[in-house]
Amino acid sequence: MAITDAKKVDYLWKKIGYGATKTDTNANKLAPNEAIASPLLLRGDKTWNQASSIPAVLPGSSSGVVTVYPTSNPNETTADATATANRTWKTGLTDWIPPEFGSTYQVKVYIHTSGDAAGATGGDQVFATGSGNNDEWFFDYQSGVLHFIGANLPNGVSFTGKSVYISGGRYTGTIGLQNNVANTGDFTFSGNTISTSSSNADFELSAAGTGQYVFTSDTGVVLPTGNTAARPSPQEGVIRFNTETSEYEVSKDGSTWTNLRTDADAADVSKDIFSGDGSTQSFTMSITPSDENTIVVYVDGVMQEPDQNYTISGTTIDFGEAAHDGARIVVMHGFAD
Repeated sequence: MAITDAKKVDYLWKKIGYGATKTDTNANKLAPNEAIASPLLLRGDKTWNQASSIPAVLPGSSSGVVTVYPTSNPNETTADATATANRTWKTGLTDWIPPEFGSTYQVKVYIHTSGDAAGATGGDQVFATGSGNNDEWFFDYQSGVLHFIGANLPNGVSFTGKSVYISGGRYTGTIGLQNNVANTGDFTFSGNTISTSSSNADFELSAAGTGQYVFTSDTGVVLPTGNTAARPSPQEGVIRFNTETSEYEVSKDGSTWTNLRTDADAADVSKDIFSGDGSTQSFTMSITPSDENTIVVYVDGVMQEPDQNYTISGTTIDFGEAAHDGARIVVMHGFAD
């Protein structure tokens, strides 16, 4: 014996109206008395996570997350060969925006010569409420399928050599929670990225009280990188990696940039050793220092002051006056400035 329509309706009433499982007939157990929960499935992979960007009124043309099929170029459907002739028509497109987003998203349906979408509005427009001859249609916005659900096909309309055309809008934004995009003021969260729409504005994180910023990963932190021209305005505590000089650099005083010394820099430190003879005041170093801040000079263990005790020109270091005979002169160079 076939399932009665009354039992089908009771199932839908309990499922949709109460989110409950049907376990008995309506006569034996009313919907409020069904105790086993059965909420409707909400698939995360089909979630329209940019639905808030759908405008209240159907745009005149495709924009943002909405693709529009205007009356001047509607979607031409194909007949479902598995259904009764001319009963069901498929757009082949999913995620049509239903009128719950606004009345203008109610699709318009035309029956017109096949292959002539531009002239569809010159054909017969049929309405969801029918023409008074039990010839209503229903459009499934999720699957994009139109079905003439009434007892009859549209009154007085011939389908010979014709197609059904659908005009409306589809959601074509991001789908699925794994690609979630959230907008909070000037900040946008998309996948693994947090970005700000405020041009040239600081991106601030603020910990309360004595709280610290803790990174729990065991991998590493990637610093901002760029060439010298891309440096931001210096301010105390700013650190970055300069791709032009291949150096980490920091602004310690809020006005200048200084390279950070690394193990690689320390490995490059070398020294020249000279002996005073009482007459020679200039010596030739093994390298040309980038500036006086990259060398340290000692005479008999006493550090010498740049410009006061010596000057540098290329590879030449000049002491102004000769060191005494037997003096030990050590020039250490290669320090990061």
